[in-house]
Amino acid sequence: MRIAHLIIAHKNPAQLERLISTMKHPDADVYIHIDKKVSQDPFNYLANQEQVKFIKERIYCNWGGFSIVETVVQSIDEIIASGVKYDFINLLSAQDYPIKPIDDIHEFLNQRLGYSFVSFDESNDTKWWQEAGNRYKKYHFTDMNFNGKYFIQRIINAILPERKLPSALKNLYGGNRSCWWTLSSEAALYLSDFLKTNSKLTSFLKLTWGADEFIIPSILMNSHLKDQTINENYRYMQWTYGETHPKLLAIDDYTKIIESDMLYARKFDIDTDIAIMNKLDTYLSNK
Repeated sequence: MRIAHLIIAHKNPAQLERLISTMKHPDADVYIHIDKKVSQDPFNYLANQEQVKFIKERIYCNWGGFSIVETVVQSIDEIIASGVKYDFINLLSAQDYPIKPIDDIHEFLNQRLGYSFVSFDESNDTKWWQEAGNRYKKYHFTDMNFNGKYFIQRIINAILPERKLPSALKNLYGGNRSCWWTLSSEAALYLSDFLKTNSKLTSFLKLTWGADEFIIPSILMNSHLKDQTINENYRYMQWTYGETHPKLLAIDDYTKIIESDMLYARKFDIDTDIAIMNKLDTYLSNK
C-alpha cells in the first residue's frame, strides 16, 4: 500500500519541512504545490529530501476561488502521470499535522483499501447549506483580475436571476470540513476525469465561491463510488459558527487533539504557537 501526500503551501518553509519529516515513511511520497502568487525559491531546498517532489504546473490560488479545485486536479494529474501506483492521494495544507504515529496512519488506510474519506453535510437543510446556497446561485468573480470586479459582480447579481447548477450533479454534498480529504486512487482519477469531461459544469464552477467545500464530495456521492465514500475526513478542526477559518490550534487544545479519533489536525502556525507542535512531537515519539 502506497500513499501520495499532496501538500498545498504558500508560506513558512520551516513548518512545511517539519510536516514532511513527521510524514516520512518508506511507502509514501510527498508532492508539494506552492501557490504561484509566491516565490518557490525559499522552498526549493525541500526537494533535496528523498521522496519529495514539487508539482511543476503551479497555479495562482485565490481563497474561495475555483482555482483551488484546479490546483488539486492539476496536482492529481501530475501524481498519476508519475507512473507510481498509489492506493491513496492524501490532501493536506502546510498547516496540518499528524496526530497519530505515521505507522498507525498507514495501517489504518491499509485496512481500508478502496475507500475514500471526506466530510460533508448530506442535506441542504443544514445550517451550513442554508448559508452556502449563494456560493453557486450567485456570480462570483474571485479568480478574475480587473479593477472594480466586485462592484460589477454586485450589479450582475442584482440584475440577473439565480444561477442553476448543471444537470451533471443531481444532489449536492458539502461542508466546511470538505476541502481536506484522503481519496482512493480510483476516486482521484474519477474526480479528475469527471471535471474534464463535463465542461459545462467546470465553466459553471469557475463563477462560484468556495467550490472546494462542495464539489469533491458531490462528484463522488453522485457516482458509482458512493458506497466507498466515507463521511469522515479524520481531520481534527475547531470551527466557531460564523467564522471563515478554523481556529489556530494552541497548547491549550492539546488534550482535545490527542483524545480525538482523528489522524491529522489543522491548523497550526509556528509563528503563533510552536509549543503545541513540540508537545505533539513528544507525544508521537513516545507512542
